[in-house]
Amino acid sequence: MTGAAYGMLFLLGLVLGVIGAFEHSWYVGTVPIAALGWLLILFAVPYGMGRLMGGRLGAAVPAVGWLVSSFLLATRQPAGDLAIAGDSSGYWYLYGGAVAVAAAVLLTRSSGSWLLKSPGGT
Repeated sequence: MTGAAYGMLFLLGLVLGVIGAFEHSWYVGTVPIAALGWLLILFAVPYGMGRLMGGRLGAAVPAVGWLVSSFLLATRQPAGDLAIAGDSSGYWYLYGGAVAVAAAVLLTRSSGSWLLKSPGGT
């Protein structure tokens, strides 16, 4: 059951990366407002999942899923396309997002190893 939970957290990170790659470039004037909003989401989701799972691994798994999908979508494809362009919103989304997920993992407190807990929860 625990493996399935971590697998779903990885898929959550992948989905965040795909959606964010296509929706990060909304501007209000010259401010990349969507990219800045994604920074909040990219901090809140791993941090919340880490708190719910009781440790940093719960925060790290969706963070890795996001990193994998986002950085793959930022590389030039054989046809020459990329989903995350090299403009200010792309930089805020990629590099700011990497800082946000790293901060979420580092700020998540661990309640101890789930491997060392007794089955009864005591």
